[in-house]
Amino acid sequence: MRRPERMAETLREEISEIVGYELEDPRLAAVTVTDVRVSEDLRDANIYVVVEGDEEEKKAAMSALRGATSFVRRQVALNLNLHHAPHLHFARDTVEENAAKIESILEEISEDTDNTDNTKEL
Repeated sequence: MRRPERMAETLREEISEIVGYELEDPRLAAVTVTDVRVSEDLRDANIYVVVEGDEEEKKAAMSALRGATSFVRRQVALNLNLHHAPHLHFARDTVEENAAKIESILEEISEDTDNTDNTKEL
């Protein structure tokens, strides 16, 4: 495993702990870190999160995360004993949301097909 990949996995675990247990903002209660991607030079890290709730709650949670970025970065540096912690960039991971939408659409199509087949039999 290459160094950026090892660093990404370590950061994912550490940031999950920090967001889950050290940040006491109630807007972050439904936030889960799903993935971290680190640049080749280890200077930047994109942190992908899933946020539960409606669109307003998601926006509030992302705002809270962006506001806590410097704290999270300091904690990462301290906890992992890093001289230079990467700059953190939080982004919503919409893969699960998109998958749920696609699944819903496929179910509708399947129901429509079943209803059309039933009408033909009558």
